[in-house]
Amino acid sequence: MTDLHDLTPDRLRADGALLLEPDVVLTPDGPMDHYAAIVTGDTFLAVGPAERLERTYPHLTPVRLRGHILMPGFVDSHHHLTQTFGAALAFGEPSEIFRRLWVPLEGALDEEAVYVAAKLAALESLRGGFTTVAEAGTRAPVDVELVAAATRDVGIRCVLGLVCNDATANDADTSTTLANAEKHLVRYCTEELIHPSLAVSVPEAATARTLHDTARLAAAAGAVVQIHVNEHLAAVERSLVQHGLRPLEYLHEVGALGPQLLAAHATLLTPRELTLLADTGAAVSYNPVASAWKGNAVAPATTMAERGIRFGLGTDGTRGDAFRLAEAAEFAQRLAYGLATGDSSCGAGWTWLEHAGRGGADAVGLGARTGRIAEGAAADFLLVDVSGPEMSLSWDLPWELVRRGNRDQITAVFVAGRLRLWRGWPLDWDGPALVRRAAELSRDVLLRAPVTRVHPTSTGARHAHAERSTAQ
Repeated sequence: MTDLHDLTPDRLRADGALLLEPDVVLTPDGPMDHYAAIVTGDTFLAVGPAERLERTYPHLTPVRLRGHILMPGFVDSHHHLTQTFGAALAFGEPSEIFRRLWVPLEGALDEEAVYVAAKLAALESLRGGFTTVAEAGTRAPVDVELVAAATRDVGIRCVLGLVCNDATANDADTSTTLANAEKHLVRYCTEELIHPSLAVSVPEAATARTLHDTARLAAAAGAVVQIHVNEHLAAVERSLVQHGLRPLEYLHEVGALGPQLLAAHATLLTPRELTLLADTGAAVSYNPVASAWKGNAVAPATTMAERGIRFGLGTDGTRGDAFRLAEAAEFAQRLAYGLATGDSSCGAGWTWLEHAGRGGADAVGLGARTGRIAEGAAADFLLVDVSGPEMSLSWDLPWELVRRGNRDQITAVFVAGRLRLWRGWPLDWDGPALVRRAAELSRDVLLRAPVTRVHPTSTGARHAHAERSTAQ
């Protein structure tokens, strides 16, 4: 029997099946003591009591992982991988910064910059415990295969969006947009880690025909259409002026609302719109950190959970730390809704852990493949050290993971049965070299991108405050 203290990464990269015996396995039914999991190829061959698996598979040498839990990898249900060079520019900015930051930034990316930016974001996501990311579609004028290649090379599962905006197009251009959408869905339909998706930036960015037909194409392919919906007051007002309907209502009118829709943000929802989501089976990406940083509201996620509305948790590219995202999901609900109603539970911890994993996988269209530790599921999982002072005195593991877990506790990250990271860094490619190259490229990109910021840097804001104080 191999103990973790004597374990090298090579033992977890061995050919053939692995019998992993942590202290706890986090299963769909909750945490299970004295459980084990067998990984073979890219899936879980078996999950169950360790003694039973040892008897059933006597030829396998158990890998004992003392002080560790084995849990599903997290799912980031909303990311913008090619915006990572400008992530720190979003601090202090008001809503709809895409017009001033993201569109100019992505327009300044060349092929190398797209690949490096996406690879850097994918690495950050893996380091933070995400084994799947939903990429909402880049505006960079390049082939999305560059984004696919970056995530493939890192070894993270990616739901890859192709932007299908055509609001200013004629009928011929719209036909071309839809033909490209069909090609994209076919292009990646057999990939191990890349899962095709369609995307529209916001409802007004596409014609009614494209909104309807992308929904139809995605539904037929078992894929999702990612659309930013009801995120900001300005977007809601534009839709009311243009269509006499709120964005989600408009999607329903044109036939784009259904199980294939992944509505990003959905923070500004009326009771009727909540009913539309529930009745049509559409999914939502709840992005609590993005709401705190530049939003107008917090999505009513506890209400969504109560009404059975499908949703996952997304970063919106803010920071690739899954434990902090789960904590923010609960914290935002407590501040926005729980304090006013006296709800001291706000999802009881498990809600956010569930929607950060299995619920997120369902929202991005991969519920049958990943997001759980179970026989036949993809072996996308984390080995998390819970022996430290933060969590060694465990009484309620799911809630502790939400409130006290952090990415520094992640010992190993597996995707599709392969060890991708060991203690935060890849083993078969040079992570630090990527970070250095990204720092060089980002400076060049930001110098030529016509980015406009409303808020100064924190240092600039401090100097301005000091000057005002002196003047007074």
